Amino acid sequence: MAWRQLFLLSCLSAVLLLSILPEGTAVAVGTRRLAAQEVQEGVEGKIFMQESDALNFLKKRGRRSLKPREEVNAENRQKLQADELRREHLEEQRNESENFAEEQNDEQEERSREAIEQWREWHSDGLYPPYLYNRHHV
Repeated sequence: MAWRQLFLLSCLSAVLLLSILPEGTAVAVGTRRLAAQEVQEGVEGKIFMQESDALNFLKKRGRRSLKPREEVNAENRQKLQADELRREHLEEQRNESENFAEEQNDEQEERSREAIEQWREWHSDGLYPPYLYNRHHV
């Protein structure tokens, strides 16, 4: 029973302290809010520019205005580099496919040559020399 009384007493004292001291928490939150606002203003200052600077930027580079020569050169260099990489990639693919086709043809020729030799050996009666040496010269 004593522990219940002790528990109720501690809960009541906690509620009393929280109801008496709302200004303390507000002050602590208020300083945090002020600090957060200062930090956010610093971040906004880094991200956003002044309105006059933004207008000058937009006036300098309108939608139909010409790009500076350096920017055009940089874009052309990037395009040329991308074209070169694409060309190299396509050439590698073409070489690989040609090599694969050549290997397949070689294997097919080897298999057919072996099959022809086996057929000749099976059907040879041994009385005549092989076909190449049995030609009749006219």
